[in-house]
Amino acid sequence: MQHPSHPGRPRTAPGVPCTRGHAAAKHLAPGRAVTSYATSGDRVRVTVRGELDLVSGDRLRGPLGEALTASTTGLDLDLSELAFCDCAGLSVLMELRLRALSRGKTVVIRRSGAATDRLLRLLGAQDLFSPPGPHGPSPRPLTPATA
Repeated sequence: MQHPSHPGRPRTAPGVPCTRGHAAAKHLAPGRAVTSYATSGDRVRVTVRGELDLVSGDRLRGPLGEALTASTTGLDLDLSELAFCDCAGLSVLMELRLRALSRGKTVVIRRSGAATDRLLRLLGAQDLFSPPGPHGPSPRPLTPATA
């Protein structure tokens, strides 16, 4: 995890090769995802590329938790370069959201691609990752009735 004194300096998740751009995300092996993050004020911007599934999700839990800890108010996710996201990948995002809410922080999806949009829409979970306040619903915890 980068030190807070180095804002805007992107990092890649430990043990995962750094890739650049959308074309590079297409060349990742199946089940591979790459995260990079940069500090932006009191929030941390996290970009996830590749495929977010059971295997890659397990690998990303630690780095995503570190990014959340480094933030003051939460994370802004860019998922626009995710080629694939299944229910196991969504579970990682939901767990991250719950962890953020327990710390008084938020997780907002700022950009997403077709794979993530479709999954969130089918499950009715788009609002859970919307910005809080006047431009979106207030963050609410996920309950068994909405899971």
